[in-house]
Amino acid sequence: MQYTKLGRTGLTVSRLCLGTMNFGPRTSEADSHAIMNRALELGIHFFDTANRYGRDVRDGYTEEIIGNWIGADHSRRDKIVLATKVYGPMGDGVNDRGLSAYHIRKACEDSLRRLQTDHIDLYQMHHVERTTPWEEIWQAMELLVQQGKVLYVGSSNFAGLHIAKAQHAAEKRNFMGLVSEQSKYSLNMRMIELEVIPACREYGLGLIPYSPLGGGLLAGSEHASGDRAKGRLEAASPEVRSRLEQYESLCAELGEKPADVALAWMLKNPVITAPIIGPRTMQQLKESTRAVEIDLSDDVMKRLDEIWPGPGGEAPEAYAW
Repeated sequence: MQYTKLGRTGLTVSRLCLGTMNFGPRTSEADSHAIMNRALELGIHFFDTANRYGRDVRDGYTEEIIGNWIGADHSRRDKIVLATKVYGPMGDGVNDRGLSAYHIRKACEDSLRRLQTDHIDLYQMHHVERTTPWEEIWQAMELLVQQGKVLYVGSSNFAGLHIAKAQHAAEKRNFMGLVSEQSKYSLNMRMIELEVIPACREYGLGLIPYSPLGGGLLAGSEHASGDRAKGRLEAASPEVRSRLEQYESLCAELGEKPADVALAWMLKNPVITAPIIGPRTMQQLKESTRAVEIDLSDDVMKRLDEIWPGPGGEAPEAYAW
């Protein structure tokens, strides 16, 4: 496994991040524990979850599964960098959601209890909150940091503007502010190249892409598994299907699996800290580690750009002079 710093921080994390969204609804607790054990053996120690994950069973279920894994052997806690999120509804109350100081405090306490830990390494805002002032958000986060319950704060699904506003407000408080952004990003979904990636680079945020395989679309038609991935392949437009054929042909030429090439393409970008892999099975976890060993040439990167053209670079040059 390879390692890097999380954005401008001194925190070292693995170049692949273990996503846990499948833990509970699609992967049993026993299998989830086995996957986490194997991830550590493979050198993947960066784990990402959210308080909303597992809601098909009950809110907080995925955090409970991780907490039971930690509780079975508390030495595991110091071996991982643990990230979770706050924002989504966690109850029927009008204040059981969002980024008010009220909800941030309660959501953090609830996550700590479910995760069976006394601190969260990376506490991420799952979505931008347009109705809560940054003064309130940062006051709540600062208190959690002062109490030792949170070490670093990150964002998820923020636009470049939101990152800039958040950092400006944090700087006025002499607070570190955001250290990472988690965005949807893949060869087939490159809109964040316009403004989010430049903002992350400018403010020193590590980028943690989710859905790096486009929901299974980039895993390859021969390797796509699960109803969701098959559904996306069937629903793909003729244009996307044509690109997939070209892509799979290039991967075959390289002698690599499409999923590994998609991850390796991401890892070439110095702004990206670690793409999130969300294995449902042990086999999927094992296969994902190949990506860190692949070093794509400039020619291959150019060919990938031709097959999967992005928005044209960064704004404003992507659409103006």
